Amino acid sequence: MVDVFTETIIHRPRDIVSDYAANPDNAPEWYANIQSADWRTPKPLAVGSRIAFVAQFLGRELAYVYEIVSYSPGQQLVMRTVDGPFPMETIYTWESVGGHSTRMTLRNKGNPTGFSKWLTPFMSAAMKRANQKDLKKIKDILENT
Repeated sequence: MVDVFTETIIHRPRDIVSDYAANPDNAPEWYANIQSADWRTPKPLAVGSRIAFVAQFLGRELAYVYEIVSYSPGQQLVMRTVDGPFPMETIYTWESVGGHSTRMTLRNKGNPTGFSKWLTPFMSAAMKRANQKDLKKIKDILENT
């Protein structure tokens, strides 16, 4: 099983961080591997919303659809793949720290299938590096706007 957890402190208020991070339209800006996000259901984001993503990971193009399964604005967003190369769940959490900072966590967990199953140890390490890079990027974007 892949289970990757990363976190960062962003020196911006929680509502600004969570509003930006939870908006799928912003994903290609702060996720290095995501090339596009296409809404499959009407906006705004809510439980049941579906978004199709195209990404590059480990030298391959991946297309997958996430469905929002839980959403508490400003606190947590949980989404799961309903179509894609392997089942994956992504969880964002946001917590206020001090007066104007936010702890953002990013967790990806899932069970690779088929050939991907044999790449799990390598995949976990690559996902951890990618997630750390993505959290650095969102931190840079939000702290410099």
